[in-house]
Amino acid sequence: MRIYKILNNYAMRRVFLAAALSVSGVASMPLASLAEPAHGIAMYGEPALPEGFPHLPYANPKAPKGGAIRLAEKGSFDSLKPWVLKGNPAWPILFQPGLVAETLMYRSIDEPFTLYGLLAESVETDPDRSWVEFTLRPEARFSDGSPVTIEDVMWSYETLGEEGHPRYRGAWSKVASMEQTGERSVRFTFKEPDREMALLMGMRPILKKAQWEGKDFSRPGLEIPIGSAPYVIDRVDPGRMISFKRNPDYWGKDLPLSRGFYNFDEIRFDYFGDSNAIFEAFKAGDIDVWREFSPLKWETEFDFPLVTEGKVVKSEIPHKRPSGIMGLVMNSRKPIFADWRVRQAMIEAFNFEFINNALNGGREPRITSYFANSTLAMHPGPAEGRVRELLEPYAEDLLPGTLEGYTLPEGGRRPLDRAGLRKAMQLLAEAGWTVQDGVLRNADGRAFSFEILLNQSGSSMRNASEMQQITDIYIEALRNLGIRARVTMLDSAQFIQRTNNYQFDMAWYERALSLSPGNEQMLYWGHEGVTQPGSRNWMGMNSPAAETMIGEMLNADGPGNFNAAVRALDRVLTAGRYVIPVSYPPISRLAHSSNLLYPDQKPLYGDWPGFMPEVWWQEKEK
Repeated sequence: MRIYKILNNYAMRRVFLAAALSVSGVASMPLASLAEPAHGIAMYGEPALPEGFPHLPYANPKAPKGGAIRLAEKGSFDSLKPWVLKGNPAWPILFQPGLVAETLMYRSIDEPFTLYGLLAESVETDPDRSWVEFTLRPEARFSDGSPVTIEDVMWSYETLGEEGHPRYRGAWSKVASMEQTGERSVRFTFKEPDREMALLMGMRPILKKAQWEGKDFSRPGLEIPIGSAPYVIDRVDPGRMISFKRNPDYWGKDLPLSRGFYNFDEIRFDYFGDSNAIFEAFKAGDIDVWREFSPLKWETEFDFPLVTEGKVVKSEIPHKRPSGIMGLVMNSRKPIFADWRVRQAMIEAFNFEFINNALNGGREPRITSYFANSTLAMHPGPAEGRVRELLEPYAEDLLPGTLEGYTLPEGGRRPLDRAGLRKAMQLLAEAGWTVQDGVLRNADGRAFSFEILLNQSGSSMRNASEMQQITDIYIEALRNLGIRARVTMLDSAQFIQRTNNYQFDMAWYERALSLSPGNEQMLYWGHEGVTQPGSRNWMGMNSPAAETMIGEMLNADGPGNFNAAVRALDRVLTAGRYVIPVSYPPISRLAHSSNLLYPDQKPLYGDWPGFMPEVWWQEKEK
């Protein structure tokens, strides 16, 4: 169903609005109280950069243009449409800003949540943010030279909201109307209070309507999409390689947002079977950048020839973003993990201290909550103040530890953590599981056994061999409880297919979180994800308390109430005991070709989409 309308006579609409205000008795309101177009918008307060700013602070406007950068991805791809659920897409198209599709607004990674005009020259909203209006830049063009129009914008929003990936549908369902208000302007009016919606409506990719109209947009495919970004897809070898070349006729090359950005003539992504293959390619000089997640390997395995010859250097990039969650997730849709006591037993049996020492030399901290390493993290001990006020109405349904305080077991230095195993056995007994002839069984005689699903290509933060080591140690510990767990290693396509449909007992799980959590949290933890394929709610949680906290976040009137709502959500998630968390890196470790440079000033988010390769450049050989 189409929800938008087009008002061709913008002037007439303004006359009508003025008349309506006059009739309602508010026409005498001073003009200063009405919304005005602005160059940017922040979740709270004003954008840090004023109108007419010269460039983003973490970019070097004097960076030279030219050269190429060779990057790597794990797994494979069979589609160039990352905006739909089906297929195994080439993810750089979606996650690397500047490649193919642009948005109305651009997100600065130096502020918690601020957008500056990109395709849109201005943004306008009311104090309650019940609507938002964007005005397109007249010079905005697709790579084929055709103008970016309001028709393209409206088609993109409706199509993504109704036929695109589930990530787009939650926000779209909150749009009451989308209307063209002028030759270059569009307004979104919202169904319900939600302060973040005014920003979210500026962050959808704008696609060319003429390219996709009349086709089944939901189907994957290798048709090269036409976008308005600084780069265009140059060459594609399905499943093996995709390269992008800088468009010399890019419409926005003189914008402040572009100064110091998009410096390489070519950005190439080669695909490899797993992380080990990528590392070997990097050591051979076939790849220019390697992200190392193991502090132990960072110290001990970077003495290969390219390093000793000075052709590869090591850089450490600090950041102030949340740890997010990473580890083994338990699917509570499965009866075996439906009881929180069983999930806590699984956590008790995981000897983190031993595993961390064995794999990382004990050099990295453990993820203690979903927003650890940030000001949004829950405070230790009992909930207090506004956090307790938010949680108290759900006290009877909250799991133990949510209000009182929840901490993870530390484990011990020996492989066998007897104290943890004793606690696990006690919890399992309370949940109805006892050891019979060496096998843990319930009252019906069913053995406690389950499958752990891993991606043979690894993940964004761990390679497959590290995940295998972690699970091997864990499985041995579980044997002492009479539990039989087995690992199934799948290729990327199979892993995505099974996790999209929640066909697993336990799986390796990673979810990056930002300093501005909002509507996406409902996709991560909302009840619709219990049954709807493709959500991030792999654990299958259905928590009214969590959804209320998300609602409080979206309508908070300032940073204080927002932080309290996030901390309350953090408590619900952590005490839910859905994930067995591992360690996280408080810095990013990047080994890279010595002729690749980046600005001295690092963004708040550090090594995050929008930093590398966007503001990097290649130094010319002397």
